[in-house]
Amino acid sequence: MKTLFKTTLLCVAIFCFTTGYANNKKQNLTINTNQNISPTPNKQFIKVALLLDTSNSMDGLIDQAKAQLWEIVNELSYAKCGTAKPNLQIALYEYGNDRLNSEEGHIRQVLAFSDDLDEISKELFSLTTNGGNEYCGQVIQTSLNQLNWGTNPDDLKLIFIAGNEPFTQGKINYKDAATNAKEKDVTVNTIFCGDYNQGISTYWKDGADLTQGDYMAINHNKATVHIASPYDDLILQLNIKLNNTYVAYGQRGKEKRMIQAEQDMNASGYSKANAVSRTVSKSSHLYKNSTWDLVDAVEEEKVNIEDLKKETLPDILKNKSSEDIKAYILKMKEERKSIQQQIQDLNEKRRIYISEKQSANSNALENAMTKAIKTQAKKKKYTW
Repeated sequence: MKTLFKTTLLCVAIFCFTTGYANNKKQNLTINTNQNISPTPNKQFIKVALLLDTSNSMDGLIDQAKAQLWEIVNELSYAKCGTAKPNLQIALYEYGNDRLNSEEGHIRQVLAFSDDLDEISKELFSLTTNGGNEYCGQVIQTSLNQLNWGTNPDDLKLIFIAGNEPFTQGKINYKDAATNAKEKDVTVNTIFCGDYNQGISTYWKDGADLTQGDYMAINHNKATVHIASPYDDLILQLNIKLNNTYVAYGQRGKEKRMIQAEQDMNASGYSKANAVSRTVSKSSHLYKNSTWDLVDAVEEEKVNIEDLKKETLPDILKNKSSEDIKAYILKMKEERKSIQQQIQDLNEKRRIYISEKQSANSNALENAMTKAIKTQAKKKKYTW
């Protein structure tokens, strides 16, 4: 009986050991398999939240923002983190406008973080001014609460708040908002629209200092300076060719293509130079349209050609085979890259020309933002 009992215990022990070993081996195989797959590296983002005062006196500020968006984007397109080029996301808030909900502090999220530059431009052009109460602390805190700032330590996370009333207004103390910004690794930069010393006395500088941000004062009513160059016409001609490489698909394809054309018109409505700046932005890696353009969608592996339904395709591709569609997309991709490179080459000459003609303080908002971004980017080891 004892022998039988011992034999039974031995069998159970062997079973448990072998079963455990097999399970561990299976788990180890799974782990090793996963380890053999290279983890996706952290993709760096430059995240910029623009908080713009849209009260009555801020028409000039809004005008500068509309006019200088593309130059700011172009400057950011040259940024690198190591050998990688970071992506750009921009969020937009308006505050201080009587038309906005008073219970929410006269604050509105116009656009959450987005890399859709056409959409950002469209929303900027939709802003209008009206008198109101400007609560700086509350709009900063609202943007911290609502936006997805992420946790990647390599991301450059910036708030730019612009206005001209005391920074202390409202029920949320700007110091508390600054403390919360630091916890999220977000730097607050303040742009006072008026006299430099007045901005200091009304705590705009203190609002920036608390997160080691930059304080700037600009003349928001100063007209944006546009400098024409000998290369402008050639770049604008290339823009027409560039637009022809976009292949709209899906439910919103036609609508988004119309928005693209509208933003071309909005830019040219300011000046030829501004239209050129937008064209240069469209030639950079920051201009992405994978939600409606098949060339970008295939490039970013957002769609599979074989899975596309005919009704979602443009007329030119509706009756084509998958192979014919792939060939057409590849052709458009190659044409686009060639055109974009031509634009970039011409823009290098344009930049040199403009730098020789431009004074240091010619475009207040653009200079203020790009200077602050470059200064703070150095802390994250970004280079230009």
